Amino acid sequence: MIRGVHMVRAERNGKLPVWYIYAWRGGPRIGRVESRTQPLLTHQQLAALKEHLDQRNAVDPTTLRSLIREWRSQNPDRPSSPEWEALADGTKKTWGHALDLIEEKWGEVPLSLWSDPRMTAKVVAWRDSRADTPRGADIGVGTLRALLEFGRLRGRVTFNAAASIPTLYRNGQRAAIIWTDEDMERFAQTAKRLDRPHVIDGMRLAALTGLRRADLVTLEWSHVGDTAIRKLALKSSRRKRQYVTVPIIADLRSLLDELRDRPRKDGVTTVLVNSHGAPWSGDGFGGTFNRVRDEADIVHINEDTKERKRKHLHDIRGTFCTKLLTEAALSDEEAAGIMGWSVAQVASIRRIYVDQSSLISSIAQRMANAAG
Repeated sequence: MIRGVHMVRAERNGKLPVWYIYAWRGGPRIGRVESRTQPLLTHQQLAALKEHLDQRNAVDPTTLRSLIREWRSQNPDRPSSPEWEALADGTKKTWGHALDLIEEKWGEVPLSLWSDPRMTAKVVAWRDSRADTPRGADIGVGTLRALLEFGRLRGRVTFNAAASIPTLYRNGQRAAIIWTDEDMERFAQTAKRLDRPHVIDGMRLAALTGLRRADLVTLEWSHVGDTAIRKLALKSSRRKRQYVTVPIIADLRSLLDELRDRPRKDGVTTVLVNSHGAPWSGDGFGGTFNRVRDEADIVHINEDTKERKRKHLHDIRGTFCTKLLTEAALSDEEAAGIMGWSVAQVASIRRIYVDQSSLISSIAQRMANAAG
């Protein structure tokens, strides 16, 4: 069956079933066939389908929708722009969802209006209307900014109304959230109970490398050197992909030795493998990870507001940062260079988790000595 075509089978007593054929779910009907099995489209029905699809895909070239289709094509006969094709798969998925929202809200707005600086206030109002999900609101504005910049460079608009709009989400909102040893132990126990032991490897590797999900599941043994892991990051920084270099500390070396012995299919070269001995997909690992995390109820509780936030895989990067500051004894500047963070972010991690822990340990030792 042709992708997108919608068929509905209607049973009839003593007669052949009737198949009603629609150009798409909720679209116009292009045929009615009596058959016991799902029918193939006739030449006449194919012609009708093409006509309806052409009408559906026809876009007014003066609207924002036309720019969206030029940037990200949904027509199999026309490729997307080089800018869209250059995006990582994860970015295409995230921005694609945001583009759908943008098209729904702004698709019919004439491009001429987008050259008016007053549209910035409209975009800010849209961002503010989604303030309950600040990260999602920022992704929406960021996607619109990239779309309008694509249009500006091609002379479709003269002004980028989404440029220079500040974000709602602040890294500092999660800067103090890391995974503790207790979190990781509870995660591991829950993963075993749910018969998902292979996801534990990913959690441990994240805590010892600070790699993002996309880089975790695509890390190959060829990236592992004698003293460091070096890999071209899948996420770009300032539109340029950077190499990630991670020092191999003692705990990481021990883990890598373990992972080399995991059963894997012939030809599989990734460091992490799933239960089938095959590479994880990003979504597959993320979905399994989140299920285990939720079952284990691993959350951060704000001491002031008592608000509970689920801890993310990304928060394990903070755990890795503490290991750089303690086990590797790096300076804030050195750790910031490896993490791709600001020195201030690393200093915050040091202040909350390293210096405070050292102070408590020192006090406990003095109390023990006094008692002795």
